[in-house]
Amino acid sequence: MRDNTQNVQQDEYRKLNLGERIGYGFGDFAQNLVFGTVGGFLALYMTTVNAIGTATAGFIFLFVRIINVIWDPMVGTFIDKRSSRAGKYRPWLLRAGIPLVILAALLFAPIPGVRGSVPFIFITYLLLDLVYSVVNIPYGSLNASLTRDPDSVDQITTTRMMLANGANLLVYTLFPMFVQMVASKDRSLKDTGLFGLKLNMGTYTDPSAGHAWFSVYAVYMIIGAVALFLCYKLTKERVVANAEQSAQVKVYDFFVEFKNNKPLVILGIFFMLAFTFMFFMNTVNGFFYQYTVNHSDWMGAVGLIASIPGIAFTVFWPKLKRIFGKKGFFHLFLGMFVVGEILTWIWSLDGMHDQLWLAYVSTFIKQWGLSSATGFMWALVPEVVSYGELKSGKRNAAIINAIMGLFFKIGFTLGGAVPLWFLAAYGFDGNAEHQPASALSGINMTAIWIPAVLAVVSMIVMQLYPLSDKDVDSINKQLDAKRAEMKA
Repeated sequence: MRDNTQNVQQDEYRKLNLGERIGYGFGDFAQNLVFGTVGGFLALYMTTVNAIGTATAGFIFLFVRIINVIWDPMVGTFIDKRSSRAGKYRPWLLRAGIPLVILAALLFAPIPGVRGSVPFIFITYLLLDLVYSVVNIPYGSLNASLTRDPDSVDQITTTRMMLANGANLLVYTLFPMFVQMVASKDRSLKDTGLFGLKLNMGTYTDPSAGHAWFSVYAVYMIIGAVALFLCYKLTKERVVANAEQSAQVKVYDFFVEFKNNKPLVILGIFFMLAFTFMFFMNTVNGFFYQYTVNHSDWMGAVGLIASIPGIAFTVFWPKLKRIFGKKGFFHLFLGMFVVGEILTWIWSLDGMHDQLWLAYVSTFIKQWGLSSATGFMWALVPEVVSYGELKSGKRNAAIINAIMGLFFKIGFTLGGAVPLWFLAAYGFDGNAEHQPASALSGINMTAIWIPAVLAVVSMIVMQLYPLSDKDVDSINKQLDAKRAEMKA
């Protein structure tokens, strides 16, 4: 029995090297390039360049997400029941990854005859979202199959978030700047806000900018495809369900996990809230820069400064968790996010728009809190998978990640659709050069105040999360004993 336990520990508790951690992180890098750009800029593109009504765009986001309620559990069950020589989860990074990048590029393709076509946008976006689940659910499941070593799990999270935030730098900071540099209308030498750097930039919200959007995004998709391939090549699955467990997976396990896995439900609610306020802010961010503070030319520079914590400071997450505790970690950084939003409100006041230092400080603090809270929460998913295995005897990693993906997509839906309805209700007109005061109030409401309130609610939810580090150690020991018995 002791020898069996040691064999289990040597294999499943492997200390991952830097190459393996970076390899896994390339998956996050790729998905953020693909889906992060869609989440951050598709709404702006649809309502300005592509001339689709603001309220209509909101309903497109909503309808697609409703379909995910049925689709994601089916994907999770399908993947948990199957395996191949290449692994249970890794092959899907390639099988679905290539269609993913092609469909994403089509959303921004300036195809003659389909500009403003609601059916084209709806069908393409629906297919993209369905395929994204077939990439994202296995990728999230892969996280729990690499190792069960707690230190390595934390290190995986910090490494993947460094790469994820590196992609966010390309998306939220450099993407709009690149598009403006390619856009032809009203091109002029503009101050980027980055230490006096001036670049020739045009108007990227004009219908003539369609080719600029597509050309930049196409490059991003090529990079994303390469990153998915590297994730496939550099990772190895070690902690997976055996053939007997896989055969026992049923669709209704989705509901069993909901019923019996309390940590999963609480973490899922936290995911939903976190992604709601994240995408509330991301959806309206371009509107805020373009219409509230009138400095779309600053987006690159401000975003560059704000991206530093998410890339350089992630290495401190494990130590900060030990200092403040798991819950204290989230309270600290969610509190920072709220402070950053208050400073953003000050920047939005009349007479403050040209204060570049305030733009830097407010966004730096806000993004530091956001990237830390929404990044480190992924470190809790493997322990929720292990808790579910202890309770049910099944390691339903894909089903649990499908549940987490469902909560994520509910948040993504609310954060993508509701702000657009707010803007429509407040009188925003994507075809107008200048917006009424009511529309500017709507932008501030969705970019600042609603995200701040939801961040406070998230702090309350995290306080209810029941698994401490000692609990996780106990779960792992009980699973070790059970697996050793099975091998014996």
